[in-house]
Amino acid sequence: MRHIILVTGGQRSGKSGYAQRLALSLSGNPVYLATSRIWDDEYRKRVERHQRERGPEWTNIEEEKQLSKHNLEGRVVVIDCVTLWGTNFFFDNKSDVELSLTEAKNEFDKLILQNAYFIFVTNELGMGEVSADELQRKFTDLQGWLNQYIASKADEVVMMVSGIPVKIKSSN
Repeated sequence: MRHIILVTGGQRSGKSGYAQRLALSLSGNPVYLATSRIWDDEYRKRVERHQRERGPEWTNIEEEKQLSKHNLEGRVVVIDCVTLWGTNFFFDNKSDVELSLTEAKNEFDKLILQNAYFIFVTNELGMGEVSADELQRKFTDLQGWLNQYIASKADEVVMMVSGIPVKIKSSN
């Protein structure tokens, strides 16, 4: 059953909605594995609202970095999102791109040992101008390399363009 899909695209391109609809078409009770850090009380309320909006059919898990510690065997899982997940490694490692990439790859490899249907959501950050800010350039590099790694392991890659899914890698 193990299957990996990477859903990528720009901000507000429809990535999360597509991933959620796909998960619900495959399972009556999918898992939503959210990687965002809860920064403050306002953000916690936002997360709780998003959980309610998804509905009771979802199993919601909040996990900043150690995704593999959750038993996801036999489940359909939306991991939303790789960008926030990478951010957590990046800031915890004081902007060390190489260390962050190594840790994220290792954690990804442990996660996908489970027999599950994984739908990863990520952002394409490097399609615009090169940032004048060194920290942003470093993070864009990390994000690009992490996306490439996941895409290389994925059975399918879908790029969202203005709400339209475009398959760019298929297991068929």
